[in-house]
Amino acid sequence: MMNYKNDFKNGIVIIGAGNVATHIALALKNANYSIKSIYSQTEKSAQNLAEKINSSFTTHIEKLPDNADIYVIAVKDTIIEDIAKKLNILSGIVVHTAGSVPMSVFESYFKNFGVFYPLQTFTKSRNLAFSEIPLCIEANNNNAENKLLNLAESLSKKVALVNSEKRKILHLAAVFACNFTNHMYSIGYELLSEQNIDFNLLHPLINETAKKATEMSPIDAQTGPAMRQDNKTIDMHLKMLKDYPEFEKIYRFVSDSIFTLNNKD
Repeated sequence: MMNYKNDFKNGIVIIGAGNVATHIALALKNANYSIKSIYSQTEKSAQNLAEKINSSFTTHIEKLPDNADIYVIAVKDTIIEDIAKKLNILSGIVVHTAGSVPMSVFESYFKNFGVFYPLQTFTKSRNLAFSEIPLCIEANNNNAENKLLNLAESLSKKVALVNSEKRKILHLAAVFACNFTNHMYSIGYELLSEQNIDFNLLHPLINETAKKATEMSPIDAQTGPAMRQDNKTIDMHLKMLKDYPEFEKIYRFVSDSIFTLNNKD
């Protein structure tokens, strides 16, 4: 069997030391890839990550190795192109990890480039089974695509080719499914904490809701007063939220959306 690690015998460079960069770097280390260097504008962050994976680090992008096989840019979306402008390489593949930034951001700067998008919510302190995280791949040529696919398949059981347009839609859906959902948890936490009610009481409900959403259509799993058009309960809830105008607006808007989506036929 071909050893795909030969495609990366010159090593990998990680640009960034935040949540996404940390999890990708750890996954690469656990898969026995050589990580040549970590770059971050913040020395402490770069050093902390480098120590975890036994790599060198730098806060000067011009000091990064120029002969690595792949450069993974895992930074805020708004500075990806700024990094690309400053990065000098020989022939390696440059990828970013963003959901909503097109691959074309690299067109003016590199010969081989692509996207290596892990579809998950990341926090440095939380351990994740990286093999279960979907990796969405895109590249500007067949050779780069094959190498990125081989790399991805050595890290995850869930790998897909997803172009920039579809990845934008995927990222949008992920914002609804993850970020907005978590904000709803935060509102629930706020309401309960002000009354000294333990948020842990909601944990089984949260877990079952997520489980149903992955085992059946979310629309079929929908319950609650908005779904039932229980206006008496809805009005009561809105009155309870009179001192929380932002929460009241969210409750009213989402309730209307739930009813409309579930009765559109």
